[in-house]
Amino acid sequence: MSTTKEEIQSALSRIAMPDGGDLMSRDLIRAVQIDGAAVQFIIEAPSPELAARMEPIRAAAEAAVRELNGVDQVRVALTAHGPAPKPSAPPSLKIGGHPKPQEGPTKPAGVQRILAIGSGKGGVGKSTVSSNLAVALARAGRKVGLLDADIYGPSQPRMMGVNKRPASPDGKTIIPLQAHGVTLMSIGFMMEEGKAVVWRGPMLMGALQQMLGQVQWGELDVLLVDLPPGTGDVQLTLCTKSEISGAIVVSTPQDVALIDARKALDMFATLKTPVLGLIENMSMFVCPDCGSEHQIFGQGGVAAEADKMGVPLLGALPIDLDTRLAGDGGTPIAAGDGPMAQAYARIAEGLIKGGMA
Repeated sequence: MSTTKEEIQSALSRIAMPDGGDLMSRDLIRAVQIDGAAVQFIIEAPSPELAARMEPIRAAAEAAVRELNGVDQVRVALTAHGPAPKPSAPPSLKIGGHPKPQEGPTKPAGVQRILAIGSGKGGVGKSTVSSNLAVALARAGRKVGLLDADIYGPSQPRMMGVNKRPASPDGKTIIPLQAHGVTLMSIGFMMEEGKAVVWRGPMLMGALQQMLGQVQWGELDVLLVDLPPGTGDVQLTLCTKSEISGAIVVSTPQDVALIDARKALDMFATLKTPVLGLIENMSMFVCPDCGSEHQIFGQGGVAAEADKMGVPLLGALPIDLDTRLAGDGGTPIAAGDGPMAQAYARIAEGLIKGGMA
């Protein structure tokens, strides 16, 4: 009559460990098998160091089981349970550095059009327009990407409600993020919130080159590039190193903003980038109580400039508290169904019908 598993376990419970306990109480026995008069099992030591000192215990366990009735043959293997392998560190992805030489203007694979959204000065709501226009185009059925090229002041992570680092499987390729139907990339995803980017021009150009060329944008109908204010290195790099389909200039109606908007228009003309149209932001304030309209920043300045330049006025957007609150909250107003969402939808529809998006 062959022995039982319980009898084997009982015999092994009498084999003491040098640092306390026994083989059974320390849970070191694995894979007990009984085949007639043959028994085999494994002693799994807690560590390779302890296993090196356990040969006498293995021999004692083998002898104890061999003495059981019905057992003629015993095989005992001694193994060690090593520490779990440390997870490999993710590939190091660094943004910035000097740009790499390229033969001429390029465009990310799969991207049909690149539209630059610029302004001559800050504070005119260019980034707000960029995020909402991207969402409006996505809602209209277009495949849309949004590149936040404002390296010193990236705001799209907050406006689009995304705050995590993009993946990089090989330390070179960058997997962009997604929000509200839009494919996103921003230097803000790569930096700690509140940490300043203190870079000279070559590093700005290198970062822009990486975010255009190393990001897996996929198949896009249009990639919107939210430019920083002004007419500096980023604008120059984008317009000379990338195949830009056109530019949109955002301004408020007052003369001070229009002075700088004209500089942006002249910059695009100098760089031979066609201006597709102007958007007048903060064109008026509509009183929520009485419904009356107030032209806080003047009236018709951007429309007059568009007429002078011979380019379309793509839309006029009022100053709106809900738009600001939505942007701060990470859900652009264009993702909703109110009057402002409809206003952005009309601009998106005009771009689509005009073959610009």
